[in-house]
Amino acid sequence: MGDAKTPGVRRERRTLTAATLTNGPTELIDFVLPLWAGATIGLSATEVGVLMAVEMALSVVVRPFAGVLADRWERRHTAAIGALLYALSCAGYALAQSAPLAYGAAAVGGAGGALLWVAVRAIVSERLAEDSAVFPRLLSAQETGSWVAFVVGMTALGVIGFAGVFWACAAACVTAAVFLMSAPRRRERTGEGVAAAGLGAVGKRLRPMLFAVVMTTAAEAAVGLLLLLHLQRGFGLEVQEVALVFLPGAIAMSAAAEYLHRYVLRFGRRRVLTVASLASCVFAASLAWAPNPYVIAALWVLSGLAWAAVMPVQQAVIAEASDGRVGRAMGVYEAACLVGALIGSLVAGALYDGANWWVACVVAAGMILAGAFVVPRAVRRLGVADIPVTTA
Repeated sequence: MGDAKTPGVRRERRTLTAATLTNGPTELIDFVLPLWAGATIGLSATEVGVLMAVEMALSVVVRPFAGVLADRWERRHTAAIGALLYALSCAGYALAQSAPLAYGAAAVGGAGGALLWVAVRAIVSERLAEDSAVFPRLLSAQETGSWVAFVVGMTALGVIGFAGVFWACAAACVTAAVFLMSAPRRRERTGEGVAAAGLGAVGKRLRPMLFAVVMTTAAEAAVGLLLLLHLQRGFGLEVQEVALVFLPGAIAMSAAAEYLHRYVLRFGRRRVLTVASLASCVFAASLAWAPNPYVIAALWVLSGLAWAAVMPVQQAVIAEASDGRVGRAMGVYEAACLVGALIGSLVAGALYDGANWWVACVVAAGMILAGAFVVPRAVRRLGVADIPVTTA
């Protein structure tokens, strides 16, 4: 009872609330932005691609520097600034009537997302030594925000339009900034050795895991985009119908992340990573023969459960292997995730246009299968404990 009132726990809880409030808008806007850009300001397919690329490019560039800032400055301030910048980006989309303003909003959103998520993960990692379930809780908070935002956003879109959805997202991000600023201060400052170490040293230390993260994120992005394209073009589903197919997987991830962490504590990280990757591989291959969207939705739930086991382990391993430079480590980790997502999207698009559907699914499954061998080996090479050890 007393532990629940400690500043560290209160800091974590308010950060998790902020993560819920901001991840929903992030995921929802990523989903509706291409549709809005074409319908509202008349961007071509190429221009829509540039719009998405602007946000991703700014995120990749800013994330490592956000990590340095998170190590040297109060992390809740960094995260709050990121949330406010993302709110400004949402407002920019709501007001945009031309391509230049939309590109500006995308750039601001990319920078804001970098500051926000690097700092949020660094804050959450502060209690990792006491409680190994902090990253599963973060994933649960994020996915809860995601599916709630999809339900509310898709329901309200026909009533308030794109601009109304963007303003609602901006309001959620401002509220998140308030939660972050009201959280207790950090209990202790990072030592002098942290300040002296650079991004290059951190990247070299984490290189095996970063390569694995790029591979697994590329596979995840490829599968997600292939599924989206197939639902739209293969089955002719509308936007709301596509969202409903993805919704059960998001709910499963939010509900199962902390529960699956029990298996990490029982069987170890490497074994769980292997089993989860193999399960996700089976899902990707099964997509090739899925007869209808209902079967795909069920398979997506299984994939969501697999990623709910994999992602918190990756983040915990990065934090433990950072030698106290958690902000920098999360910065390069986030950048690696974005690079992987870009690679996966390019591969998926090329496969969908240039090969049979079943070939695309098998290639994606092969990418995931490779991760089943690469990721556990990367954990071993970093030298972190296979079964998390906590002081609490």
